Amino acid sequence: MNRKQKRLSIIAAGAVFLIGAAALITTALREQIVFFNSPTDVLAQPLAPGTRVRLGGLVEQGSVERGDNSSVTFQVTDTNASVKVRYVGILPDLFREGQGVVTEGVFSAEEGTFMADSVLAKHDENYMPKEVADSLKAQGVWQDGDPTPGVETQ
Repeated sequence: MNRKQKRLSIIAAGAVFLIGAAALITTALREQIVFFNSPTDVLAQPLAPGTRVRLGGLVEQGSVERGDNSSVTFQVTDTNASVKVRYVGILPDLFREGQGVVTEGVFSAEEGTFMADSVLAKHDENYMPKEVADSLKAQGVWQDGDPTPGVETQ
């Protein structure tokens, strides 16, 4: 093998190594990605058991029920559909009925309940997660004159 062939084989081996590393990284990240869904999306499309999703919308008025050992159930709605959410833990201070919320967890189709392991309430009275606001706009719920979704105001 001459010098040119050696150099070319080293470059080819490096390229194969980089492609393999990139494939492993994207495979690992694909398992960690969590997609946002509205209640209508969650009920309309069947999710594979154990699939982690983010569910966002508004906490339905009169739906919050507190149970034993910090367990809470409530309904998340986008005004077209509602999903019952079960959460065990301490809720954020800003969690209220009628406010925007994003929960992360697993949807159980058998029970029709979303098992949340984290609950995020809106930051202040002028902030709502962009995905939730966009979903509410698509449903026709977002009112003109409301602050720009996803933008904080001081």
